[in-house]
This record gives sequence, C-alpha cells and structure tokens, in this order.
Amino acid sequence: MVHLVLFTPAGVFFLIFACSFAYDRRLIRNGVYLFFALLFLFVGVAGEVLQASAWAAGFLLAVPLLLLPPTMLVLAVFLIVNGVTMLRREGRSPANLLSLAAGVGIILFLVLSVLARYTPWKPLELVVAPVTGVLGYVSFLFVCFLLYSFVYGRIGHRGTVDFVVVLGSGLVGGSRVPPLLASRLERGRAAFDAERAKGREPMLLTSGGQGPDEDLPEARAMADYLIAAGVPADRILVEDQSRTTQENLRFSKALMQDRKADYRALVVTNNFHVMRAAQIARKERLRAQVIGSPTARYFWPSATIREFAAVFLSHRVLNLGISAVLIALGVALAL
Repeated sequence: MVHLVLFTPAGVFFLIFACSFAYDRRLIRNGVYLFFALLFLFVGVAGEVLQASAWAAGFLLAVPLLLLPPTMLVLAVFLIVNGVTMLRREGRSPANLLSLAAGVGIILFLVLSVLARYTPWKPLELVVAPVTGVLGYVSFLFVCFLLYSFVYGRIGHRGTVDFVVVLGSGLVGGSRVPPLLASRLERGRAAFDAERAKGREPMLLTSGGQGPDEDLPEARAMADYLIAAGVPADRILVEDQSRTTQENLRFSKALMQDRKADYRALVVTNNFHVMRAAQIARKERLRAQVIGSPTARYFWPSATIREFAAVFLSHRVLNLGISAVLIALGVALAL
C-alpha cells in the first residue's frame, strides 16, 4: 500500500497527460502535465530508495541540487559561445543576440546571487529575490516547453494526409532558397513521397508571400525548388499572400477547404518552430499536425529561445500576472 501511495501523484499526472494528449496533442500545457508526472515519478523512486537506505535517498535528492549551479554556469558559457557564433554566421540582429543575451544574463544572475548571499546590502536583496522567483518560473516553463517539443516532434502522424503544407522562411539574394528553407522542403517532399508510396495522392502546398527584399513570393521559389527535385507540377499548390506563420496557416486552410472540405494535413517547418506552429494551427482550427525538419546546430539555441518567448507572450495575461505576483512576493520576503 505504501508503495502505491508513493507513485499515486505520478500516476494521476500521467493520466491527465494521456487524456489531454488524446484530446489534442497540440496543447502546450501537455508539457506541464508530463513534467509533473516525471517529477513525481522521481519522487516516488526516491521514496522507494529511502525505505532501503536513507543515505542513498539523500544522495539521490541532493545530486540535482548540487549540480544546479555548475550546470547553470556551463549553460551560460555554451550560450555565450553560441551567441558569438550566431553573430559571425548570421549577422547582427535582435533575434541573433538571444543566446548571447541569455548567457550573459545567467552569469550576471549568478554573480548577483553570490553577492546578495555574502553582502548584507538590502537593495541588492530586493533585486535578487524577485528575479530569482521570476527566473525560476520562466525556467520551469522553458523546461516544459523543451520536454514536450521533444516528445511532440517524435510522434508519428496517423491516418490519411491530403495536403503537405510547407511554411516559408525567407529567400536569400531575392530569389534563392536558403538551407533553412531547403530543409523544410526536403522534409515536405519526403512526407509527400511517403504518402504516395502508400497509394495516396496528396498535394504539396507551399506557403509564403513576397518580402520587400525578394524578387518573387517565397511560395513560388519553393514550388520551383520542388519541381526541380522531381515533384510533379500538377501536385503543387501555391499560397503566395501570407506574411506571418498565422497567415501561412490561415490562407493555406482556405485553399485546402476549397479542394476538400474534410481535408487532413501535415504542416512542415523547422524543428525549433514545431511547437509554436502547432499552437497556431490549433488556434486557426486546422485539421493538421506539425512535423519538423533538421536545423543547423548553431542556429537551434537562439531560434528555440525566440520560439519560447513567442509562446510565453501568447499567454501574456497569465504569465505576466504570475510574474508580477512572484516579484511582489520576492520583494516582501526580502524586506
């Protein structure tokens, strides 16, 4: 009976996760349920170990806490190095500064935390305490986001696919498909070929409008790329009016509904963008799941931080409200 009680919270959260996942796997909150299920599973295992050896259980619980500071330091150094690489390869832009800024921010937080602990200066405590609370909350959400992005990106789709929608991501030189977009197109072509190998006849839909520095719409260049790769031109649809991911999906939905009211689709984007694209697809009520294509390793950290920030702000009322409460509590505790 004791053994069952130890694992009951984990079982409850796994059940909640399973029900929510079955309802709609695109729900971001599935990651929160899965995180708590795994956390309570760890606690249950620790409880089992405690019955055998108090020393071993203490060690098991202490290790994560002891590893946290050095892990944060290693992460900060990695992000700073990655940020420098991003600036060298991709140029200076706010988006390319994200990993560098995150790494510098972690170092600054660690330094301030040490100073606040060993320096009896009240103003510093009034800064560090609320920042610690907000950083803890944001870190928790980021871990949930990464965890579920990993899970969602590795779950295969089921059933018939009528359309494979490839989202645009910008051209280079005004008309050329860059490696990032080529990765999406190759993943889309592979999904298209897999469906045809099953005896089905899906359509490939390229989606992307024309930017101010582009000679033609992204969708047109994408279609040309696919035709050159051997995709029959009559199996390609072009949506060339969209400017954002939301418009990509909204306008693509209209094209698909015109051809087949009860369509089923796969949306293809890069792996770092999968979770947010799935969130938007759900908001736009697409009957579609999202799959990801590989991304260059150096590009992934900054892009993932950017995607998480966008998801965080898409629930700004809840998240900023909780952050405000944590700031108030941190200040109150430091006074």
